[in-house]
Amino acid sequence: MNNTTYSTAEEAVKIIQSGSRVFIHGSAATPVHLVKALQQRHQELKRVELVSITTLGDADFNDSSYKESFFFNSLFVSAITRAIVNSSHGDYVPVFLSQIPKLFREGFLPIDVALVQVSPPDVHGYCSLGTSVDIARAAVDTAKHVIAQVNPNMPRTHGDGFIHINKIHTLVWHESFLPEVDYSTKTTEAMVTIGHHIASLVEDGATLQLGIGGIPDQVLKNLSGHKNLGIHTEMLSDGVIPLIQSGVINNSLKKINRGKSITGFMIGTKKLYDFVNDNPSIRVMDISYANDTSIIRQNPKVTAINSAIELDLTGQVCADSMGTYQYSGIGGQMDFIHGASLSQGGKPIIALPSVTSKGISRIVPFLKEGAGVVTTRGHVNWVVTEYGKVNLFGLSLKQRARALINLAHPMHQETLEKAYHDRF
Repeated sequence: MNNTTYSTAEEAVKIIQSGSRVFIHGSAATPVHLVKALQQRHQELKRVELVSITTLGDADFNDSSYKESFFFNSLFVSAITRAIVNSSHGDYVPVFLSQIPKLFREGFLPIDVALVQVSPPDVHGYCSLGTSVDIARAAVDTAKHVIAQVNPNMPRTHGDGFIHINKIHTLVWHESFLPEVDYSTKTTEAMVTIGHHIASLVEDGATLQLGIGGIPDQVLKNLSGHKNLGIHTEMLSDGVIPLIQSGVINNSLKKINRGKSITGFMIGTKKLYDFVNDNPSIRVMDISYANDTSIIRQNPKVTAINSAIELDLTGQVCADSMGTYQYSGIGGQMDFIHGASLSQGGKPIIALPSVTSKGISRIVPFLKEGAGVVTTRGHVNWVVTEYGKVNLFGLSLKQRARALINLAHPMHQETLEKAYHDRF
């Protein structure tokens, strides 16, 4: 632990006062040890606002005894925050992932205390934000007080994530394994078929953006015969490792960051975290850069793969809510859908199984009442289900409705046909 001075988590979080706004580092970097120490103070705290994107790990925000102590103002909802965000003690801010740093830097959501998790300081005194630079870079730069959980299991990543210990007010040493997610186990027959369809759209020399979930993982499994692929994405998972190691992904044809894979954060297994550790070919960047449409569009054949909860017959994409129930967030979908559409030879793709796990059609006549439109029908290009793929760009309302009915599950096509005739 070098000669650095470390505090306990309990001592460190005493700086947090009632009414403070506290940023919590997200994804695999969620500083659970610090969060639990803060939660232990719930009886003496009131109205502490917690701000974060996706959080992972063993951190329960839904304990009824926290209701008067913490208000969770989410910028992207995850499984462990979904209940509180949809309660009277939480809320959600609709915002493009690329613009969240602006909320911090320009004073829309000024941060009092940032709780982050970092790698141990190197010989020069620099720690790394590791697996999640994304919005954490801006939070650390602007917070009045920074508390860092120093974990030797946090990879030291290259890019925008380096922080000198002089910029960290309190250091807490805590060794623990990072939370892991193995997307290869979250597979259905429909996902496998969708993966094949999307892989057939990926050209040699394309620059890939991959969203969260099992479908991107299935796509990657079908790209071993491709050549000179690049990565410029908001997120990385384990599926890229064999393609980078085999040279299929070499970033050689990118116009910007040639030879480097660009991401904002990563979620995967220990294999991924070990792979990115001190790996100069992977650059983990501030999300305002990684998701900047003007940066994305500069690379060739940007193929952006994103998902949806439901899609109406005109092409409107709901990807963040189930009616009025806030399920996730806008995230970076629009950043990359639009960026890919502006890229030379780019292909923005919305991929979704035709039905839910309960057999309900995801292609619908109308979005549910209260549902949020994440990607407008004017931005949608390619749509892929297990029943095929279609490019909606340039199609009229009637043409795209007919095309989408053909992508729906056969057991729902008659209902959609009736809706088509009722409407048109």
